[in-house]
Amino acid sequence: MLVLDPPRSGCSESVLKTITDLKPQRIIYVSCNPATQARDVKYLDEHGYALLSLLPVDMFPQTEHIEVIGLLATR
Repeated sequence: MLVLDPPRSGCSESVLKTITDLKPQRIIYVSCNPATQARDVKYLDEHGYALLSLLPVDMFPQTEHIEVIGLLATR
């Protein structure tokens, strides 16, 4: 299992390639930017991972910021 918590800019392509080379069975992806998380999940989907669930978490009430926890697994 791999736990990711990248900066707001998301993972670089080299990080995503390293992840797919390591081939963890499951990935927990914690993100403070749903847009870059979606981009990175698309890359992982194209490289053999399926998104199993997403959980939005409002850790900063009364702001526009939200954390999203995603679970991915190999197909």
